[in-house]
Amino acid sequence: MPSSYTGLGTELMVTGEKSGQWGTLTNTNLKIIEQIAGGYVSIACNTTGATDLAVSDGAATDSNQVAHRVIELTAALAGNITVTIPLDVEQFYIIKNSTTNSYSVEFKYVTGSGSSVTWASGDRGTKIVYATANHGTNPDIVDATSAFVTATSTTTLTNKTLTSPKINEDVVCSSTATELNLLDGCTSTTTELNYNDLATLGTSAGSKVLSADSNNLTKITGAAYFEEDTLTFDATQDWDVRASPVAKVTLTGNVDFDAPSNPTTGQFVSILCIQDGTGSRTIAWNGVFEFAADAAPTATTTGGQGDLFSFRYNGAKWLEVGRTLNLTVA
Repeated sequence: MPSSYTGLGTELMVTGEKSGQWGTLTNTNLKIIEQIAGGYVSIACNTTGATDLAVSDGAATDSNQVAHRVIELTAALAGNITVTIPLDVEQFYIIKNSTTNSYSVEFKYVTGSGSSVTWASGDRGTKIVYATANHGTNPDIVDATSAFVTATSTTTLTNKTLTSPKINEDVVCSSTATELNLLDGCTSTTTELNYNDLATLGTSAGSKVLSADSNNLTKITGAAYFEEDTLTFDATQDWDVRASPVAKVTLTGNVDFDAPSNPTTGQFVSILCIQDGTGSRTIAWNGVFEFAADAAPTATTTGGQGDLFSFRYNGAKWLEVGRTLNLTVA
């Protein structure tokens, strides 16, 4: 009875045959097994249609293509291609798709309706696949890549520690607000978050974010100030006290202050009203402003002079804290 061969090309010798050749044939079989365990072969595929990977029975060379663990596919593709293996091959492969041009590559059994593995158009990744030979006419090839973490895989990591990871893309986070210290759901821009970094604003500090002590007291080392904003004059003066808590306005006509917008209970604000060169501009106040003795002061009328008013909001009215009239502000 003559020798037979496995699906990957190793020779199965019958007892009593191949007299004087067993040493050579056994060494060849061992080399084939070595290829099966860890061999590499580069295969230039047909640029269109099918490329059938060869079985070279009894050959421990690259011609026995299916008996290699690692296969690299090459070719400048001119269309979608298939790469096929014989129906009796049972093996797992690490396959790198190094073909070029935007066409797909399908790895499958030579015939049958079993499952296959496909690199989509433009996919140049490496896949781990196994050929099952689980059916005489319709065996399956299975993609096992998703069970491993690779450079291109989408993988869920559970209770894994990453040491010095480098993340070069946006991270989609599904953690709860508590888990992320209330940052989950934050809509701030990079610029807005950088306001916590005083160096970004041209200053430096040992601690760049304010924090309260056990008595809920916040310590500021150095000066803190509200920048003075200049309001655009209008006869019924608008004043956004959230945007401009410290403000000034030059009176180019008589003015009637409207109720400030965006107030906060407990807020302190101040406004400097400056007479233009003409002077004699009168100031009236909305009823939401409350002055000492329930009487609004009479404005300075001298051109170029200013009156300074400070208020505290109690949730309903702006209570006068202080006034200084007839200031030389130039």
